[in-house]
Parts: sequence; C-alpha cells; structure tokens
Amino acid sequence: MNLPDIILITGTDTGVGKTITTAALAAALMAAGRSVAVYKPCQSGAATGDLDTGEIVRLAGAVTAEAGVVLQEPLAPVAAAAVDGAPLPRLAVHAGRVRELASSHDHVLVEGAGGLLVELDPDGGTLADLGSLLAAAFVLVARPALGTLNHTALTLEALAARDLRVLGLVLGSWPSAPEFVHRSNRDVLGSLPAPFLGAIPERASELSPARFRAESAAWLNGLPA
Repeated sequence: MNLPDIILITGTDTGVGKTITTAALAAALMAAGRSVAVYKPCQSGAATGDLDTGEIVRLAGAVTAEAGVVLQEPLAPVAAAAVDGAPLPRLAVHAGRVRELASSHDHVLVEGAGGLLVELDPDGGTLADLGSLLAAAFVLVARPALGTLNHTALTLEALAARDLRVLGLVLGSWPSAPEFVHRSNRDVLGSLPAPFLGAIPERASELSPARFRAESAAWLNGLPA
C-alpha cells in the first residue's frame, strides 16, 4: 500500500467510528506486511472503560499502541483534564512522540478526540494543528445518517483552509440494512473530490479478532494499492 508514514484519523463528530476505522486500517496495513504504531494524543473516559488503544490492539493485533495522556471523565480533553487536575501535554510533545514512533515503524496512525477542532492542549491546539506540525495526511471518518453531508463538508473545508492533505473518507458504521438516506449519502460522499476509502460494517467490533483482521482490507478497498 502506497500510504504516508503518518496518518491522522479524525471524525465529523464523536462516536462516528474513528477507533474501529483506526483498528481496521492498522489490520489492513499489517496484513500487507507493514509495521504499525497507533498513538492517541488524549484518551478521555477511562473511568467508564473507554480505552481506544486497548480496543485497537484487541481487534488489529500486535500493533504498538499508546496514549499521550489518559483522562478519567468522558469529556473533551481540556474539560476532562480540568476535572482530573491533570496537565495536558502540548502539541509539540505529541508531535515529538509521533516522530519517534515513525522512526521505528512503517506507519503511525494518530487517532484524534472527537472532531478536527477539539482542543487537545492548554494553548488551544487541535488535531488540525498537530497535522500541520507533522505535515501528515488525514483520514476523515463520517457517519452515513442524516446530517453527515453538512458535517463532512464543514470538516473538509476546515482541512482545506489549513492546506492539509486528505487521504480519503471512510464511513465508520455502515448499517447491515441500509435505508435510502444511507445509500444516498454514500453516493454523494463517493462523488466528492476526496477519495472514498470504504465503509466499516456496524458492529464490526463484535466480530472475532481473527475475522476482523481478515476482512479489514476488503472494507477499505479504496486504499491506494
């Protein structure tokens, strides 16, 4: 696969399937013989069992996976850090660690928190700013339901305004029985200038890890060869 060394995974919103998409991308890359690291700058919601890196390792297999900071409350990073009384690393710290991981892995996948412009550090730095620091490409994960076209267009516009490269779009939870609105939205998203990389089936996380790994590449069949 002809993919960048560093790929940032962002979403049109929270809960759109970023973690499952990151796991599927990691599995597809490893199936192609690549070494993969996953980095989550800010993991919140640990108190409720929300540990994305652990889920990615469970599904994708032997990837290096770590978080820059782990916060307890299921809130945006700045708010969660305030509740915990914990300092948030600055973007330069995250960028340095990503570069270190990139020096020993073929690819580093960086999963954001919520959407593109959620603040990750005390200076107001966002995943978009981290992408600028790293000169990295983005994968944008969207939902197939009503409202996705506006949210996707807004996020693509924000990326374009910052001159950030978009590797492509993924639908993070494709229903087993799609309705007309889902199919219509998929057609529109597939017609955008940003490449359509594929769709992850809903409830993919409930598959056995072996089946998840075996099928990931087929879900992301729009990845560059």
